[in-house]
Amino acid sequence: MSQHVSAAPGCVTRALHDWRDAVVTVLAGMAAMIVMATLGLWAAGAAELPDASFPRVVTAVVVMAVGGSVELSGGAGFFAQTNAAIDALPLSVSVAGALVTAAGFLRPLRHRAVAGTPELLGRVARIALLWLVALIVVVAVAHHEFELPLGNETARTLAEPLGITPTAGFRADMALTLVFGLLWLLGVLALALLVSRKAPLPVRLVRLQEPVRPVAFAVVALLLAYVALGTVVGVVVAATHGHPADTFAVIFLALPNIAWLALGLGLGASWEGKVNSPIGLPMPRILDQVLRGSETTTLNLSSMAEHDARVWWLPVVAAVLLLAAAFVMVVRSPARMRPWQHALHLAAALALTMLMICLVTRISAHYGLSLIGIGDIAAFGGEVSLQPHLWTAIGLGALWGLVAGFLAGLVASRVHRKGEVERGQDPPVGTG
Repeated sequence: MSQHVSAAPGCVTRALHDWRDAVVTVLAGMAAMIVMATLGLWAAGAAELPDASFPRVVTAVVVMAVGGSVELSGGAGFFAQTNAAIDALPLSVSVAGALVTAAGFLRPLRHRAVAGTPELLGRVARIALLWLVALIVVVAVAHHEFELPLGNETARTLAEPLGITPTAGFRADMALTLVFGLLWLLGVLALALLVSRKAPLPVRLVRLQEPVRPVAFAVVALLLAYVALGTVVGVVVAATHGHPADTFAVIFLALPNIAWLALGLGLGASWEGKVNSPIGLPMPRILDQVLRGSETTTLNLSSMAEHDARVWWLPVVAAVLLLAAAFVMVVRSPARMRPWQHALHLAAALALTMLMICLVTRISAHYGLSLIGIGDIAAFGGEVSLQPHLWTAIGLGALWGLVAGFLAGLVASRVHRKGEVERGQDPPVGTG
């Protein structure tokens, strides 16, 4: 009887600790995204928006960062209509939230060899429940409506006597945001388990540790290395080229978008797009120069080199960092694996990575106003688009992965690794 009584307080204490860990994880992840979105929007000048709408715009960016849906709307009754939509991921906000959330999820699991499936599912379920509650609060705040000034003299002449005031607004879609926000969270937690070397896996999934974890860690390290390198470049540009606010807006909102686009371009991938009006999306100057115009333009190394020959360094940087990532993958893998196996693993992983990069770097944004049939998108708004050549990018990723994985396997075969027995040396004999 005494054993049951003593066990009950222990179970309650453990449950409270588990819920505390989940609360800290969710709050920290949300706080990281809110801070990044706030800094980015402030640098972009959004703090000057009217009607104290800045906090609502921040929450809308957070919704977009987790894959949620923000609907744009507007009009002026019978006399005017607006046509607006935006599809873009602020990946600086996404990555900040993902890193902090993953760290909070993994912290209680460190220094453990194996974790039971019920325990892991319980931790994921607690975080997911609290995450949905946090998303509901964010979505509830993410809505606002703005009055739009009429920049065209003809439109003002017609609108003022009629008392027409065009408006545009945004509102987060609750259902879609909860669905995609939950999928985003589950993806982050699953990737954290795959990448972490110290995080325990259920017994049935331990077999994935050898073939999956090394390559997953290597690819994530490659992506984060590009983000770190992009941060250094961005700070240097802000300090030396003027307009630091614009540069920091890119850093805090869309740095991974640009960094991973550079990775894809360095591997030979290409995109198509256009920018025909200054819609307020953070974008480096060279991308604006290549894409500026009413016609769709191909974005690749050749088109960018016409404006800045330094882009030819992108393949060199890609090759060096990819070979470094491949070497890390090999030395973290079992010594018995052959170079062709490393090549296949990295080819598959890099193909999936290029698929992810293509999906998250897409941009589609436009806004237009029509007043009693006068006006169109080109006159009263603008359009920004960027779409990848998907299958080419995936194929190039697989090809680079094959080459880098095989070369790293050959080089690392000369490096003594943990668990490898040197020639002429007898394997250790247990004392049992």
